Formats: sequence, structure tokens, C-alpha cells
Amino acid sequence: MSIAQTIRPHLPYLRRFARTLTGAQEAGDAYVATLLESLVSTPSDFPTDVPARVALYHSFLRVWNSVRLSSSGGEDTAGSIGTAQRRINSISSLPRQAFLLVAVEGFTAGEAAAILEVGEKDIESLLDVAGQEIAHQVATNVLIIEDELLIAMDLETIVTSLGHTVQDVATTKTEALAAVKRQKPGLILADVKLADGSSGLDAVREIVAGGELPIIFITAYPEKVLTGERPEPTFLISKPFQRETVMAIISQALFFDTKAHPRPAAA
Repeated sequence: MSIAQTIRPHLPYLRRFARTLTGAQEAGDAYVATLLESLVSTPSDFPTDVPARVALYHSFLRVWNSVRLSSSGGEDTAGSIGTAQRRINSISSLPRQAFLLVAVEGFTAGEAAAILEVGEKDIESLLDVAGQEIAHQVATNVLIIEDELLIAMDLETIVTSLGHTVQDVATTKTEALAAVKRQKPGLILADVKLADGSSGLDAVREIVAGGELPIIFITAYPEKVLTGERPEPTFLISKPFQRETVMAIISQALFFDTKAHPRPAAA
């Protein structure tokens, strides 16, 4: 089986990881493209002694840690990428990579250790450091767009446990637009398919037309959202989700938000 056939099933999830790591769709996809170009030119660099998904992420992070790609310019460079780069400097790189691999991508500690080329015990230390550093986020108002009551309640519990406020729970596009009209949220958690057959994607498109804010999409079919067509979400959670995954993505989304600021250190 060729490398292309081996890695194809894992590419949508690698793109999600890349976007979460960089905080921008364009930048994340650029790093994935650089990896693929590298594998085409030097296929022997792709590890064959570990599972394909582990090998793919290991290869990607070797690119991420060794190459700094220039942005194409425009508002994204001045805004989200420029701000993200400043904030990346305030959070240790290796602990954040470990945190995303385990909490978001679902790798075991052993797999994450193989990807990062560290000991398994080191992963636990890295996760502790990442948890402490990522926790320094501002509290904000959150709009939940979700038509399944139990899932909405679960998300509300997670959001409030992080110190944020749930300003509203909308089950349809109409309700979501009305909620934003009453008060602009600092973060949106949005399902893709809503109660009345309306689309969370359409709701979010209309909302962000009035100004950018961090969006996290939640769907049972992430591969249907990551189609390669524009626009696509930067932050994406697969259903069924783990509590730790939602907490990690919320922290990442606010981390890259141009309006968010870390909490001041305790005196």
C-alpha cells in the first residue's frame, strides 16, 4: 500500500489538529501541504515501524517544529495569526502539543510519547504544565447552538466549570440569530444540524458577517465539514465527545481569539 493510501483516512483529522495548533485554517492547511510535499519528495522519511496515524502526526510535528511558514498577508496576518504567534510565545510549545494530541486527537500517552519522541512519563508532566498554562484565559459569554437537550446540558456544565457564562442555548438558526441580537457572545459552540432542519453553519455565517468571534463546531460527521471547500471551521469537535476534548478546544479557541486576554496572575 502506498503512503498516500495509508494516510488518506487520517488527513481530515490531521488538518483539524493543524488548524487547532496554528489557530487559523490557512496556516494549518499550509503546514499539512508542506508535510505532503516533503513525503512526496522523500517518502523514506515516513516511519514504518509504528501505526500509520502515529507516523503521520510524528512527521507533521517534525515539520511544525522545524519550519516557520510565512503568511500570505491580509487581515489574517495582522489579526489572528499575529496575535496567535504572540500568545504561542506565552505557552510552552511541547506541553501544548502533548495536550492537543491526548485531549483533542485521542492518542494514548504512549502514542503521544512516540509522536513527540519523549518518555511516557514525560507526557504526564507535559500535560500538567499545559493544563496550568492554558487555564489562564479570560471568562466570556458563550452561546450554545444545539438541539439535543442532554448534549446542550452537558456543554453548559463544561462551559460553566471553566468559569464562563452560558448566555443562551439556541436549538434553531432563528433562535441563534435572535440570541446574538440580544447580546453578542464571546464564543459560540454550534452543532451543524439543528432541530427544524436549519443549519448551524448557515447560522454562524450570518453571525460572523457582523464581526469575527471564535466558533467551535460540533458534529457527528467531521469529514462532511472538512471538505476542502471554503469556508471551513478552524475548531471542530467530533460527536460523541469527551469532556476533556471540549475543555481543550474551548481553551484553544479563546487562546487564538484576537479579543481574548490572559487572566492577570494572582498577587
